[in-house]
Amino acid sequence: MHPIERFNFDIKPKKERFFLTPLAFALSFPEMWQRHAKVNKVHMEDLEPPYVLLCTHHAFVDFKVTTKAIFPHRANYVVAIDGFIGREWLLRNVGAICKRKFTNDTRLIKQIKYSLDKLNDICAIYPEARYSLVGTTAILPESLGKMVKMLKYPVVVLNMHGNYLSQPAWHLEKRKVDLVADMTQILTKKEMASLSIDEINKKINDAFVYDEYQWQYENKIKIDFKDRAKNLHKVLYQCPHCLTESQMDSDGYKIWCNQCQKSYEMDLYGKLKAITGDTVFSHIPDWFEWQREQVKKQIDNHQYRFEDDVKIESLPNAKGYIPLGEGHLVHNEQGFHLTGKDLEGPLDLFKKPLSLYGLHVEYNYFGKGDCIDLSTLNDTYYIYPTKQNVVTKLHFAVEELYKIEKQKLNNV
Repeated sequence: MHPIERFNFDIKPKKERFFLTPLAFALSFPEMWQRHAKVNKVHMEDLEPPYVLLCTHHAFVDFKVTTKAIFPHRANYVVAIDGFIGREWLLRNVGAICKRKFTNDTRLIKQIKYSLDKLNDICAIYPEARYSLVGTTAILPESLGKMVKMLKYPVVVLNMHGNYLSQPAWHLEKRKVDLVADMTQILTKKEMASLSIDEINKKINDAFVYDEYQWQYENKIKIDFKDRAKNLHKVLYQCPHCLTESQMDSDGYKIWCNQCQKSYEMDLYGKLKAITGDTVFSHIPDWFEWQREQVKKQIDNHQYRFEDDVKIESLPNAKGYIPLGEGHLVHNEQGFHLTGKDLEGPLDLFKKPLSLYGLHVEYNYFGKGDCIDLSTLNDTYYIYPTKQNVVTKLHFAVEELYKIEKQKLNNV
């Protein structure tokens, strides 16, 4: 039996091949014109590459907005390995840098540094590492400030609006929404040298604040899309009335609880209203964050535990997913424990809370169901629980367990 070929992360990034640049522009600009995309540039006067470009992450159209924002320049993009599937040659030749999500890989830092030092390119990074789940900022890695300080290049943030609203992660059918982005140089080389890592992280986090539903409401953006609430229960999985988990459902413009029958409708401006009785949450992100607090309470009271039989797929390289069959997943205060069959023997993977500050989740991924993924430096495992509507809770638990363990370390 031949050993499994692993993705080669050591190949240095390239400048985008000259013959592919017109293709990149041709794929991006028609949609940008159709959607009246506007980029507001702040403190960008006379700034030329190389620099670090940190981008918010909402939907696939993010890459097209970024192409417009940096025009006529091109960039080396950091792209997750699943983005390379079936198109490794193309992505390498447009300058993409591959990584596995939520892993600490020093090779990535070297590739980013090479793109800046040797290729003199913009390096575009999406540090949230996943699409926003409810149009608000995802957790950013604490290592981000340390990395950009070490790189010693200007830092620009591209904060995009409308992308999430037009194609939310829980229902990818497109709606018509115009796009706006704010492109701001938040750190010059000189400022970088004088600021601490904590100060740099604060500047980045402040620049990354967004709330797409608030932006929609304030700008009176009408989304007349009949299925605007379909699959909303994927992210709003717990009923705030009877507190039952995983019994929410949704369709059309309504979301309801199958346990207590409480129903809400979403209006054309993204607000929720109870069909009868009290409205507990009118703002979707408020409901979302309330669920986080419920998970945190379970952890604090030592009542949190998830266990389920799962289906597992492996992604060792960019050729595609390899089914590994059935396995078992446990998540508790000690972290993740995944068991099953691996490509070359038994699978017995542990992920402690401090090894994961966040979790990548997908909803009905390629029609196969909701999933999470866990990565090592050599493989990524896509894990499909048998239980329905549970992955959003797992994402909360991972973040909260990381914060608790980090706080314990800081208190030592």
